[in-house]
Amino acid sequence: MTLRNRTPLFALVAVVGSALALPAMAQSAAQEQAAAAQVQAQQAQEAAADASAHAAQASAAANGGQTWASMDADSDGSISKTEAQANAGLAQVFEQADSDKDGLLTPDEYRSYVAAQQN
Repeated sequence: MTLRNRTPLFALVAVVGSALALPAMAQSAAQEQAAAAQVQAQQAQEAAADASAHAAQASAAANGGQTWASMDADSDGSISKTEAQANAGLAQVFEQADSDKDGLLTPDEYRSYVAAQQN
């Protein structure tokens, strides 16, 4: 094989190699973009969750810093008359809000009481 015959062969190998490498590089770039978009979406979700948690804390702070969970000392899901003493306002309305008069105020009973008071 002479030098004249090799030059077109080298050019052909270079062109074919370049043509085959382009789709592989394009696919790699698309995968990197998809991964970056996924990371950004996850970061946005985390930021939204953080904002929601901060809003809940701010709301609790504005309402005297107490939440249902913070007043439910035994974590049974309901507030007893003793637990209600931690919040003067709740202690005053406990008897009225405890609709089944079992001595425990459930979240549903409290919601019903608040809704009735707003009407």
